[in-house]
Amino acid sequence: MNTGVAQNARVWNYWIGGRDNYFVDQQVGEQVADMFPVIRDIARADRWFLGRAVRFLAEERGVRQFLDIGTGLPTADNTHQIAQRIAPEARIVYVDNDPVVLAHARTLLIGTPEGATDYIDADVHDPATILERAARTLDFGRPVAVMMLGILNFVLDNDEAREIVRRVMSAVCSGSYLVLTHPTFDPGLGGAGQIPAMRFWNAHARPPITARSAQDIAAFFEGLELLDPGLVPCSRWRAEAEPETPAVVPQFGAVAVKP
Repeated sequence: MNTGVAQNARVWNYWIGGRDNYFVDQQVGEQVADMFPVIRDIARADRWFLGRAVRFLAEERGVRQFLDIGTGLPTADNTHQIAQRIAPEARIVYVDNDPVVLAHARTLLIGTPEGATDYIDADVHDPATILERAARTLDFGRPVAVMMLGILNFVLDNDEAREIVRRVMSAVCSGSYLVLTHPTFDPGLGGAGQIPAMRFWNAHARPPITARSAQDIAAFFEGLELLDPGLVPCSRWRAEAEPETPAVVPQFGAVAVKP
């Protein structure tokens, strides 16, 4: 565990008000926030998107299996807590390769006795290992919600990122879902500031990150059917019930079903 270099899971934890971070994470987090102040709004919006998406899939679509790739550090209302409040029998597998997340795996594994939770120490670049180990807990013959929130931005090559999604989604059955968020440099969403902030991040933190255009992000859903409202800022996805209209953030979010 390298506590001298800022790590994404810890900095993200800092941005959403968590305590599982070090001084170096706080330093880099503050510098990025000074350069790109909306980053804290993005972090919160991404977390709220997760909650809405899991509730929607568990309540309205009857999903009982979730594969959460790139879970990050546990906070309030993790995927298994939301899903198992609705359906205690839900089964959730978390995937991450950050040693700090691994140290918190016991927290992630506390679920309902009727359901199951598991944690896989694996890298998103290795979908074969993820699928092999997830099959010990999940039944790929039944629908699975594949959660990829803020993770493909750490796969710098577009073709490799698309291939990872293709391989994972080819392993799950018809009626499964892809839930995805991804940062964009789209200036119409205020994303131009991502570019210098990510340049600073890549020089001072790990792992390196990239933003993508709406067109490149939409390509991850090839062969899938986007659910309403489609590919939109994650803060606006099915946010009608929010007490106030959430701000637009330069982070796309969408949910799609496999036909």
